[in-house]
Amino acid sequence: NDRIGLVVFGGEAYTQLPLTTDYGAAKMFLRTIDTDIIPVQGTDIGKAIRLAKKSFDPESPTSKSIIVITDGENHEEEAIEAATEASAESIVVHTIGMGTTKGAPIPLYRGGRNVGYRKDNEGNSVVSSLNENTLIQIAQAGGGQFVRATNSGSGLDLIFDEIERMEQAEFGTKVYSDYEDRFQYFIGIGLFFLLLEILVFERKNRFIAGLNLFGKNEQ
Repeated sequence: NDRIGLVVFGGEAYTQLPLTTDYGAAKMFLRTIDTDIIPVQGTDIGKAIRLAKKSFDPESPTSKSIIVITDGENHEEEAIEAATEASAESIVVHTIGMGTTKGAPIPLYRGGRNVGYRKDNEGNSVVSSLNENTLIQIAQAGGGQFVRATNSGSGLDLIFDEIERMEQAEFGTKVYSDYEDRFQYFIGIGLFFLLLEILVFERKNRFIAGLNLFGKNEQ
């Protein structure tokens, strides 16, 4: 059966949801991720990739994919090395870049309303800048693709299209009948980990809506 898992990361990485076929649970965990679960600030993409990689069965012939959603601020070499290691074990690593290259403060939302901006321990606003070059290199090392998220979409559709093409090449065409619920995209991928930088969830109300994983009418 096709399985999905969730890893959240900042300066550390934690498995929020082990690989499972329970898509309802995956939806629930994705919605309830809170920034408090990652006490260490930073962006350690390499650690997140390695944590996800450990959850895959290296003997399984099923296709395996990791999608990293982050701004890309990271020590390049370790993340690229981790993606290379994953690729060597037939795990494809895709990246989706959040934010802008110019950088901007990270807004905080409660109940869908902006209530301020994230601050560090000294009270200064935390600025998140998109490092496209790093994310491109990580995706190349992992045999995947880089997509930049925009105001009109999260970039996941393009990644899922690429994964679907991979699946068709390996296993033949698969038909999906229910596209109202975009979570159906997960079905057919095989083994799949979605790695989410925890800073993304400071603005999770808007970002989750942008992911478009759930139907338009779902609240």
